[in-house]
Amino acid sequence: MLRDFILPIMEVDGWEWLVAPVHQLISWGASAAMVFGGVVPYIPQYRDIKRTQNAEGFSTYVCLVLLVANILRILFWFGRHFESPLLLQSIIMIITMLLMLKLCTEVRVTNELNIKRRSFSAADSKDEEFKTPPKRSFLDFDLNYFWHWNKFTDYVQCVLAFTGVTGYITYLSLDSVVFVETLGFLAVFTEAMLGVPQLYRNYQNRSTEGMSVKMVLMWTSGDTFKTVYFLLNQAPFQFSICGLLQVFVDMAILLQVYFYSCYPQKPVSHTTHPASTKAL
Repeated sequence: MLRDFILPIMEVDGWEWLVAPVHQLISWGASAAMVFGGVVPYIPQYRDIKRTQNAEGFSTYVCLVLLVANILRILFWFGRHFESPLLLQSIIMIITMLLMLKLCTEVRVTNELNIKRRSFSAADSKDEEFKTPPKRSFLDFDLNYFWHWNKFTDYVQCVLAFTGVTGYITYLSLDSVVFVETLGFLAVFTEAMLGVPQLYRNYQNRSTEGMSVKMVLMWTSGDTFKTVYFLLNQAPFQFSICGLLQVFVDMAILLQVYFYSCYPQKPVSHTTHPASTKAL
């Protein structure tokens, strides 16, 4: 890391008394960046959704990917301990993704209700039998509406169910080295696919409108830093693979931003999607 280059120079120049404090500060700084740096990219996206009251440009499958990846990473820790900052990062990321899901669900449901009210008020008296679509719930076990539910509590139930099942399987299989290593690989591979839902969403829309470019730029810088951190700290090899794949996907999304801004495709009107659940 950076301290490996700075500290030897300080020792040669007679600054030995500063070596220990600087060493500690650099370690704390790197650890803090690992713990909290992962959630920073979602702050501009969260604020954009809050300000515009429109979440169509953001794929909530990003939240699904990160929730699964970080739950698996925490379970992997029980089989093979890794650095505490990485464990804390997973806990904070899970909380952040739940907050993102809560906001996106509230915004989407509110927009659907507003559109239904406008449609109902514009209808003739003979259309008074206008029926609202049935509510979608996790407990319906309908795969057609998986991750397109109407209530935030359904997402929480799904996360708890997944955690319970995978946690129990992990508890029974902790003595298996093959299982633990496979679990670690699944965790980092899932996280490496983080940007894929957003990449596909942009491709479907032929536009990056509604997606925070700041978020993607922060993804890229954060994933680059994280990959270097993994390599220098000799983290399990799965983590380094994850970082490299993430940087590759981030660059692909940035290429989409450039391409769709220089060569605009047919615009997708948000108003033509009264129920934006499929987008989310």
